[in-house]
Amino acid sequence: MVHFEWLELLPFLNSGNLHIANMLLVCFVLSLLVLGARRVLKKSEDPLVPSARFSLKAFFENFISIITSLSDLVVGSQGRVFVPFFASIFIFIWFNNLLGLVPGMGAATSNVNTTLALGAFSFLVYNIYGFKEHGWAYLKQLMGPVLFLAPLMFLIELISHLVRPLSLGLRLYGNMVGDHTVLAIFLDLAPIVIPVIFYFLGFFVCTMQAFIFTILSMVYMSIALSHEH
Repeated sequence: MVHFEWLELLPFLNSGNLHIANMLLVCFVLSLLVLGARRVLKKSEDPLVPSARFSLKAFFENFISIITSLSDLVVGSQGRVFVPFFASIFIFIWFNNLLGLVPGMGAATSNVNTTLALGAFSFLVYNIYGFKEHGWAYLKQLMGPVLFLAPLMFLIELISHLVRPLSLGLRLYGNMVGDHTVLAIFLDLAPIVIPVIFYFLGFFVCTMQAFIFTILSMVYMSIALSHEH
């Protein structure tokens, strides 16, 4: 089902580039929010004291606190260094997902190229840090605990690792396409009142998909850094 998007009015864009334009729009908005939060933080009398009321500073304080707590729970204290990575993944995916709920806008995460790129990015990062932590001994994780089964386990584990970016990307893509398609159908059938229910459902799905992607990235990072294999 094809729907009109406002960005189609730009003469230098074609339908094949809309997801890139949507992604760049989200990056621009996030950059403004981060710069705004940084400015507020600089003006604070004591930046370490949490905000007493809701504000841009309070939003980012709570957001980073939640991501840090999740990282401590999944990866451990050594995962603190990866909090910027996990936070960036979550907020980038979340805002892209939410953009698809805006009438006349599309979500970059409804394009399989975007979601597979995100999956590949997560895959590269945790493997790079896995090699950085263990060196070539990192490959021992693929060989299992029994020596004579090592060749078979290596093949199975290698396939499992290579499937991870695909599963991350395709899961996100499938859920976003399904969610935004259902919302679009109900907007066409009954543009008043009824779609409100599906907007709440859409917000929940958008948030959960960003959460699931981030949690799985944390789990994979935890496994890559583990010394128990």
